[in-house]
Amino acid sequence: MDELLREAWEEGVVLAGLSAGANCWFSSCVTDSNPGEMSALPALGLLQGSFCPHYDGESRRRPTYHRLLQSGEIEPGWACDDGVALHFVDNQLHAVVSSRVHARAYRVERVDGEVRETVVVPRFLGSGGDSAS
Repeated sequence: MDELLREAWEEGVVLAGLSAGANCWFSSCVTDSNPGEMSALPALGLLQGSFCPHYDGESRRRPTYHRLLQSGEIEPGWACDDGVALHFVDNQLHAVVSSRVHARAYRVERVDGEVRETVVVPRFLGSGGDSAS
């Protein structure tokens, strides 16, 4: 399956996914799919770096991502609050959109031994406020 997905990606097929379906495109990710504690997991590597979904939706996500970055278990990458989507073209971030007014995306890196989050404000795709933000 991984070879078929890579072939589709190389042919320009649009690939998408939510949660684990977003995790899979990156080199590695933060997952709760393994029994026990959240952990790093290698992924398909179509997109460089790591990914963490549910950044604001699950209380353990942000601290786990920070811990994995600090320990070197995972490489720098991206995190998204619930309702946020990253759009990549040719392995470069092209757009960030959200279905929630106050949701954000983050570039998450380790700089001088500290985890740094750079906030990316998405383009809101709705027409009014949201109660889930």
